[in-house]
Amino acid sequence: MVKILITGSSTGLGALAAMDLLAQHNDVVLHARNQERAEAALKRNPMASGVLIGDLSKLSDIRSIAQQANQIDSFDVVIHNAGVNSSNSMLTSTVNIMAPYMLTGLMNRPKRLIYVSSGMHRGASLDIENLESTVDYSGSKLALLMLMKYVSNRWTNTIVNAVDPGWVPTRMGGSAANDDLKQGYSSQVWLATGNDSQALKTGNYYYHKSLSRYDQRVDNQSLQRELIQKLETLTDVKF
Repeated sequence: MVKILITGSSTGLGALAAMDLLAQHNDVVLHARNQERAEAALKRNPMASGVLIGDLSKLSDIRSIAQQANQIDSFDVVIHNAGVNSSNSMLTSTVNIMAPYMLTGLMNRPKRLIYVSSGMHRGASLDIENLESTVDYSGSKLALLMLMKYVSNRWTNTIVNAVDPGWVPTRMGGSAANDDLKQGYSSQVWLATGNDSQALKTGNYYYHKSLSRYDQRVDNQSLQRELIQKLETLTDVKF
């Protein structure tokens, strides 16, 4: 049995990944923005062992989520699934970049870390110096991949990877999305529990369980350090 935390798991891909992982008899802890969503999350996945509650758009709530998680003890796997697609750069940067950064830095270190990114990161505009006022969804997913690479290079005893779920018909993806919904969460489930040689590698980016091409800026260590320094300043959390 693997102990797993999934952020943003009251609906969408997070809830579906939780359902699949619970069906495999894993110990899954959910996360929801508020009490109402927490109740809905447990109604959808009643076998989950609990729900962490906190709004990822608020730095104080992110710290609270980390504290709640650490009170449970350490997780084997953390899936940073939560995300927003908004024209509000501050909201986008907080939920999509600062939250996974802060939780990574503040929570007890897991055995595996999975960040949910997007193929839309390729070619995205990213002004790190003005991250909180200029970033859009695509840029936030580019930054998230840089974070993944930075962590994977430093936490040698943790398997750290990222996935592109594809354009799938969830609430965020919309009804016009034409990618396979099950494939949208299968990579997260596989990376969380798989023991084949590929699932045990670190520092990779996957689409439907296969290695995927990513923007070359992701490997730029100077940009990675610039991003981490900016996030330290914005969040007051030192990596």
